[in-house]
Amino acid sequence: MKKIISRVLMMAATLSVSFALTGCGGASNDKITLKVFNWGDYIGEEVIQKFEDKYNINVQYSIFTTNEDMYVKMKAGGGDYDVVIPSDYMIKKMINEGMVKKIDLNNIPNYKYIDDKFKNLSFDPNNEYSVPYMWGTVGIIYNKTMVKEPVDSWNILWDKKYDKQIFMLDSLRDSIGVTLKKLGYSLNTKNKDELERAKNELIKQKDIVQAYVGDEVKDKMIMDEGAMAVVWSGDAVYMKSQNKDLEYVIPKEGSNLWFDSMVIPSNAKHQKEAEDFINFMCETEIALENTNYIGYSTPQTEAKKKVAPALLKDITAYPTDEQIKNCEVFIDLDASIKDYDKIWTEITSR
Repeated sequence: MKKIISRVLMMAATLSVSFALTGCGGASNDKITLKVFNWGDYIGEEVIQKFEDKYNINVQYSIFTTNEDMYVKMKAGGGDYDVVIPSDYMIKKMINEGMVKKIDLNNIPNYKYIDDKFKNLSFDPNNEYSVPYMWGTVGIIYNKTMVKEPVDSWNILWDKKYDKQIFMLDSLRDSIGVTLKKLGYSLNTKNKDELERAKNELIKQKDIVQAYVGDEVKDKMIMDEGAMAVVWSGDAVYMKSQNKDLEYVIPKEGSNLWFDSMVIPSNAKHQKEAEDFINFMCETEIALENTNYIGYSTPQTEAKKKVAPALLKDITAYPTDEQIKNCEVFIDLDASIKDYDKIWTEITSR
């Protein structure tokens, strides 16, 4: 889920797609155009071009910043996409609402490389609608030169000594979720009293938060503009590679263990080509290229074997079972999402 947008690169990619669609540079107008909807900066820089060359297909690549933004656009009928890469709970919601098609795994031979522990997950128990792409956690990244005490609990994000040095995610499920875990509740609770307590905690915290952030958190932490931030693990891998003073932790209360997977929308025009794209993304070298570029953890077994040993040993990318024992996967909240929306509106409008 999760991912930092490189705006210059995406503008270049958009221009490239535009030229391809208008036939400039020798592109053929009779090519199929496959529409892919994904998180920003969540694919290797050359992967799209490699797919286009291999299959003689144009790719129109669009990006979203949250699962909710993606859902609203698709629900309204916008985009007409062939492949989308949402997260676990949103996939379940989309399945329940008939927004995605079943995938013919006979057309995804590289599915054999997906680790069994990423199959038969709760949001798609029969592996009918989705193929795993990346996985990870949510935790705290902190600057060791600014934070001298042990960082092992969400409570530190409420410590007034770090006034205006804290970044929270501009994401209702994530920021409300970590607050619920801080209080000892499930991050999937529908209990109104527990949600009210989480709201009050976020209200108390807001005065010491520098900003609720998305894409910009990566540069801000690399440039020492804050002491700590709630981030997704793959972004933490990159931040740590750019600033040796940064470290990442999954708090002891537990957190979100998430999975992003590839799905085919029910109104997709090119299912065969969509399945070709999904299979291509599961190729060992392509999966390796993607995980190396974006920093998130791959579910592809052969690609994982080729990941740099130092990264495999880094618990930021590949946490131990002990570290994730208190983690939960987000579920679709059904009607209760309105309670979360209301809380988030109250927090962000203050």
